[in-house]
Amino acid sequence: MKQFSKILKFELKGYVKNKTFVGFTVFMIALIAIVMFIPNIISAFESSDGSDTPPTDLPVMLVYAEDETLSTLVKEYFANAFADYDVKAVKDSVESIKESVVTGEAECAFVMNSAASYTYYVNNLSMYDTNTEIANSVLQEVYRINAMIQNGLSPDIAGEIMSVQIESITETLGKDQMQNFFYTYIMIFALYMVILLYGQMVATNVATEKSSRAMEVLVTSAKPTSMMFGKVLASCIAGFSQLVLVFGTAILLYNVNKESLSNPLIASIFDIPVELFIYLIVFFVLGFLIYAFMFGAVGSTASKLEDINTSVMPITYLFIIAFMVVMFSMTSGSVDNAAMLICSYIPFTSPMAMFTRICMSTVLWYEIAISIVILIASTIGIGVLSAKIYRVGVLLYGTPPKIGNILKMVLKK
Repeated sequence: MKQFSKILKFELKGYVKNKTFVGFTVFMIALIAIVMFIPNIISAFESSDGSDTPPTDLPVMLVYAEDETLSTLVKEYFANAFADYDVKAVKDSVESIKESVVTGEAECAFVMNSAASYTYYVNNLSMYDTNTEIANSVLQEVYRINAMIQNGLSPDIAGEIMSVQIESITETLGKDQMQNFFYTYIMIFALYMVILLYGQMVATNVATEKSSRAMEVLVTSAKPTSMMFGKVLASCIAGFSQLVLVFGTAILLYNVNKESLSNPLIASIFDIPVELFIYLIVFFVLGFLIYAFMFGAVGSTASKLEDINTSVMPITYLFIIAFMVVMFSMTSGSVDNAAMLICSYIPFTSPMAMFTRICMSTVLWYEIAISIVILIASTIGIGVLSAKIYRVGVLLYGTPPKIGNILKMVLKK
């Protein structure tokens, strides 16, 4: 235990003194602070620029129809639909309307050929111009009202019939996938990045010590199990601390700027239920450990740093496949498909798959318990096996040995 604690403290000091690690953490915290204060910064600049003055006049939209009733209806409904325009009904000729658009007196014009047909006039048609799409939707309603009026109904009754509001109540008995999607995506992506980043770091640190021959001295003075677990747990603590600092800063600054960040999308990201956050910690720690042990074991078999990328490639591919299965399932809206159900119980994929299902679906408590128990047992088993591979691998030099040969040597030991 004394050896383990010494190695753990030594590795943690290495992360704290690592300028890249500290610099990246500070950069992310500063970036989040800037993003969270952007609305207040924009408001400050707007107030200093005198933007409290009333807005300038709205661009003019002309509406023309020979039928006066139709002209009145179109003008009334367009005024509601086009809030960014000053809609005016005119009785000028079509030529004068065109001239108004060309000279810039009006930005655009709708000339009604009939209740179901119109010509849209605009000087320079922008690629983002959606006026005709809005008009088509509005004019369908205008056409129906106009038809009712022509058949004897009063405009008030026709408008009341067309403007009836349908009331609906949605009661979610399970999970609201849309509400949970964004923070689930962020947490899965964070888990993906941290495992790959720190897993590679563990493998690189082991290979560096081995290539410098420092490993031979360390192995004689400390147990391989203590060394392996010390390195892996140190990287886990460093990675988790970095996540806590970054996300903790984001949550804190969100609460400080909650009024200026009053957006349903942003609120859904930060309103994470406590039980889901606990599950996140459990699956993050176990998922990180199981991959970090494998990265550490593979790193011990590499004689040179140049061999690391090739050695860890199978583990990286395995993790990427798990990530892609989860991402495709999330975007398709079916997180309870056969692939996700299977991945929920495989220890290499369950940290992401089961956590996603918990966030976006209804999972029975015993399913979660089985997945966590399998993951804990697998983490311990892979940790012990990785320590044994580590003990054998650090003394092997030359061409990286095949996994079959390493396992034979471990079993002989």
